[in-house]
Amino acid sequence: MKPARIIIGVLFLAVLASNIFAISRWNESRGVYDDVCYLRQAHLFQRFGLAGFDTDISRDDDRYLAGKLRDIGYADWNDPTRAPCHTAIEKTQRYVLQYPPGTGAVLALFPSGFQVVPLYIVANLIAFALALAALVRASSRQSLTLAAVFGLGALYLMINPTKASYSMAPTMIVCALAGFLTAKLLASVAPRERLWLAMVVGLLIGLSANFRLPNLLLSAGYGIFLLGAFLLARSRQTFIEGLAFGAAFLAGIAPTLASNWINAGSPFATTYGGQDVATPEINAAVLRSYLVDVQFVLLLAAIAWTAAIWRRSDTRQAVLVVAANLAVNIVFFITHPVFTPYYTVPIAMLSLWTLLFATLTPREVVADNPAFARQASA
Repeated sequence: MKPARIIIGVLFLAVLASNIFAISRWNESRGVYDDVCYLRQAHLFQRFGLAGFDTDISRDDDRYLAGKLRDIGYADWNDPTRAPCHTAIEKTQRYVLQYPPGTGAVLALFPSGFQVVPLYIVANLIAFALALAALVRASSRQSLTLAAVFGLGALYLMINPTKASYSMAPTMIVCALAGFLTAKLLASVAPRERLWLAMVVGLLIGLSANFRLPNLLLSAGYGIFLLGAFLLARSRQTFIEGLAFGAAFLAGIAPTLASNWINAGSPFATTYGGQDVATPEINAAVLRSYLVDVQFVLLLAAIAWTAAIWRRSDTRQAVLVVAANLAVNIVFFITHPVFTPYYTVPIAMLSLWTLLFATLTPREVVADNPAFARQASA
């Protein structure tokens, strides 16, 4: 097994090196409106600190946004009222960025003009580390093959479709970390360990919403599972776990709530407009787009994997969380009248990372643990 692990590790390293080489040649001015707007949020944070939460167009007095739009050939680059990715908020009489602040905040950690390349390199390094962690946990030829195929696929996905939006790089990493810790949480029988893991997972899922607002839905499966666990057990432990997850989740989304308050006049008012807030409907064109996209393959893999390990008692809790999460997110996106190459990738990757580490949990360890057996039965 050791020589095989080394060979697979070298393959992971080769894909990582290829990714980094490709990323190092990227240009931040690729003509995508979303890119410019995420960079504008980063610029506001670098210029004003925490006051950068205020994204009103009047703060472009240094002409940063106008210059970026001119560089990509935007026709109305000199008209602030026609800036893309901005929404007119009637309540506050402001013209503000529609996106939550997380992606801009992460980009602001790197020097202006060299923000996207280091962000994606860091994201790839973290994905590589988690792929190696899965490789180390593999204890049989079958699990080693699973870890190898998954790791190679996950690293490839860090370029395509992750490059489609700057918000996807941090989202993919949060989903991978949350998947790893979710499997650990649901395999644990130590109350203290479960408590802090519930808090960390809740915080990560909350933070993900700061990168992409639809990532709020990634919490759905956890909420359903934790509520169901409490209603069935009516125990102090299940109540505290649910409370810890919820409190940490709220702490994670606090930046977005603050941004909404400043820019839209209320923590619960959206800065989005147009099709993004349209009435849900089933659109045949949107459905066809998903069916011929890699997202469909990822979702299908997650659903098939969930069904395949359903009968394993040691993975039952993880399967329940993943199944509930997939159901809620799939319903939302097939009724959302907009398609992009990455909308359902976060739920697919969160599910797949969770299933991977849940599957790699040594079956003989949990089988010999009476406490785990009682908890799984419950």
